[in-house]
Amino acid sequence: MTAPTAPGAADAARRAELAAALDRVRARIAAAGGADLLPVTKFHPAGDLALLADLGVRAVGENREQEARAKHDSLGGVPALQMIGQVQTKKANAVARWAAAVHTVDSARLVAALDRGVALALERGDRAPADDRLPVLLQWSADGDAARGGAVAGDLDALADAVAATRHLSLRGLMCVPPRGVEPGPVFARGRRLLDAVADRIDGDPVYSAGMSGDLEAAVAEGSTLVRVGTDIMGPRPVA
Repeated sequence: MTAPTAPGAADAARRAELAAALDRVRARIAAAGGADLLPVTKFHPAGDLALLADLGVRAVGENREQEARAKHDSLGGVPALQMIGQVQTKKANAVARWAAAVHTVDSARLVAALDRGVALALERGDRAPADDRLPVLLQWSADGDAARGGAVAGDLDALADAVAATRHLSLRGLMCVPPRGVEPGPVFARGRRLLDAVADRIDGDPVYSAGMSGDLEAAVAEGSTLVRVGTDIMGPRPVA
């Protein structure tokens, strides 16, 4: 009978696995021209996030509010968690408690709800006074499919104005996901132009959140500054 693996040995093996995956993905990004990397950790345990933090990862992306909140609370906010999934307006207060950034702002209602949510989180002590402005990205929908989230191109200018008028949000850039079955390069190129069109309302250097495991090279070639990679770093989702 094989002896069970000691917890410390398991952690060391997983850490080595994650380190090797990070190196592979970073090499791909560097070869493509360079961009920041946001590991996507949805469905993976908080222990994996702790190992990533130990490897120097400062922020990860999460898709589901309840899961992300639990991880944030158990890890004390290290690494920082960024919301890359759709946010329902009714969940804005909860997201504002823990999110270091939100990539998926796609309506004026959500802008207002997140602004109120940050104010409430500050009042309750869930956010530190130094974090009184939540960085947000506008999500552009290339195909107008409401089920996938995002605002159509014609609405982005007004959304940028709405964010700029808030007290507790900071517009940092734009996020896009190409529709399935569509050549990603032209989509990424248009997204970059749309980002440039709202750059006068962006705080700091514009962030273009574009590209995932299968298309990061195309995204970087068209100006992505931040790629979001899940499976190629974390491996298959754990079996429930």
